[in-house]
Amino acid sequence: MTEEKTNAKSVVNRPLWPFGPDLLPRLLSAVILIPLTAIALIAGWLPFALLVALVMAGAYREWESMISGEHKGWPAALIMGLLGLAALAHPMNGAWTGTIIIAVAVIAGILIKAPNRGWRIAGIAYFGLITMAFLAIRGSSGAGIWAGLYLVSITWLTDSGAYFVGRIVGGTKLSPDVSPSKTWSGAAGGLVSGTLGGLVIWFIAGWALGAPSPFIIGLLIAVVVSIAGQAGDLAESAIKRRFAVKDSGDIIPGHGGLMDRIDSLTMAALVLWCIGLAHRGLGAVPQGILFW
Repeated sequence: MTEEKTNAKSVVNRPLWPFGPDLLPRLLSAVILIPLTAIALIAGWLPFALLVALVMAGAYREWESMISGEHKGWPAALIMGLLGLAALAHPMNGAWTGTIIIAVAVIAGILIKAPNRGWRIAGIAYFGLITMAFLAIRGSSGAGIWAGLYLVSITWLTDSGAYFVGRIVGGTKLSPDVSPSKTWSGAAGGLVSGTLGGLVIWFIAGWALGAPSPFIIGLLIAVVVSIAGQAGDLAESAIKRRFAVKDSGDIIPGHGGLMDRIDSLTMAALVLWCIGLAHRGLGAVPQGILFW
């Protein structure tokens, strides 16, 4: 009886307009970020690498500020420069050059004496892997455009579905200790919308490239990538709670910092990269994602 009363009370108290003041900034940010990403994907491997370099450098700057509690130029500037250089070196000289530069950045993180050194090294390694994952997924072929679109469509529609369904339906919290605003209904809504969006791109890519792949493969990959994206979102929330930070930054209206916007995308990219890598190898990651 008590549980029924509580549920009834929550329904009565639910606002008619469940979306907060962050809805409009979110929509405006999407209007800018989605075309920018699409243009970079289509423009070519090197322009895309430039975008990745800027985003990874900016995201690491936020990481450094979060783990140290300070906005100092050192050692963040050094690591930012190395991550950006690794991104640009990948399409120009091969993955091995980017890997070497990231290894240098990790060694620098080990040698630099500063608080939270372990977190610094973890951040360098993570953003370094993400840099390699993004560039490998894009690659130099037309398949990379579709692989990139497949990734971002799953991730961003998962985020959107989780936001809207979670706000409208509400219900049991997904992980109240980590992120009090997330609900199981939102997670389910995000999984459905992200998977459906990914399947649309999967079919269009197969038709455009003249190599349609089985529906079940596209479905399974989309489900795994969508779940990975939501796990990345929760992981960043847990880290922010560890350092008592609400947002990683304020560069993107409605989303906070760069890390807040790419938390889902980074984990999803890592998982998708591993799938393509396992299927076709380092030199054919986009094909390993799309061609089965």
